Amino acid sequence: MRTIEEYRAFIAEVRKVTGLDMLVPDEGGLVSVRVDDRYNLCLQYVEGPGRVLCFVEVAELPADAPKAVYRELLAGSLFGRDTAGGFFSLEPKSEAVVYNYLFEGGEAEKDPEDFVRTLEKILQLCDAWTSRIDDVLDEAMGPAFRNGGGKDGAGASFPDESPLGVPLAGQDGNLFFFA
Repeated sequence: MRTIEEYRAFIAEVRKVTGLDMLVPDEGGLVSVRVDDRYNLCLQYVEGPGRVLCFVEVAELPADAPKAVYRELLAGSLFGRDTAGGFFSLEPKSEAVVYNYLFEGGEAEKDPEDFVRTLEKILQLCDAWTSRIDDVLDEAMGPAFRNGGGKDGAGASFPDESPLGVPLAGQDGNLFFFA
């Protein structure tokens, strides 16, 4: 896909595959949806190279999160080893851990069903990383951490709203169930 119009047509095909009418890009090409009342899954058209950036907010870390959490995220991202070729980033104000994956637009548009299957795998990967983050936090800060026992009184949380300021298109949480 080389244009935003081709991207919009592709998202329309993805909408048909998923049956989710809320998958409509805004004027800049952003699509966002709440999945399983746990994740904010976003797709953004990247003009120029014609790619689709998928990003998912995995967790918000406490301000006093130990170095071990960041080390785990960076080591897992090395060469895409434990991230299926994606990578993690951190939103500095909210401390949100964000998983990022770039799709080649031309390849993605060839098979919208495969694209949706890949999104499902990305969400499974995010589940695994959520557990890894919790395990590292438990080990470093104790199991009470999960119940808000960190120094700042807030354990890792999974946001109801996007700390990145991304408006959510849907809240039903049934992104990938087919009719």
